[in-house]
Amino acid sequence: MKQWLLLGATLLALSGCDNQKGTFLETVASQNDLPTSVSKLKTALQKRKLTYFGTIDHAANAKKVEMDLKPETVVTFGSPRAGTKLMQCNPTIGLDLPLRMLFTTDYEGKTSITYTNPEYWTLKHNIKDKTCLGIIKDIHIIMQEIAEEAAAK
Repeated sequence: MKQWLLLGATLLALSGCDNQKGTFLETVASQNDLPTSVSKLKTALQKRKLTYFGTIDHAANAKKVEMDLKPETVVTFGSPRAGTKLMQCNPTIGLDLPLRMLFTTDYEGKTSITYTNPEYWTLKHNIKDKTCLGIIKDIHIIMQEIAEEAAAK
């Protein structure tokens, strides 16, 4: 009897969960191809005096192991000053830094830019400090702006 009650409670709990996969991922459709989108992002970073750390070309890495992958690139960037302040609030936030954006091309040739909404970090890393919450909000705004700039013609 206890097993049935436990099973019923579990199923009820799971059925009530709102599984919104990707809730913390934001995607912007680009009007450009992938290389142009990446280039425009780098320009947006320079304009805001953000540090460009590097690019990871997943498709090129797949090719090295004789596998195919549609164009997929990650660009890493950030602000060491803001990142340091956040890591002072909780060192585990270093797992999500530097900031990154993923550029992908689908089978129709359309490019998208995806990034994690930084406000997710408040939950993931239990950030409650008002200064750090303000920094995270500002980072979210900046990421939205630079993604839209990279995506625009």
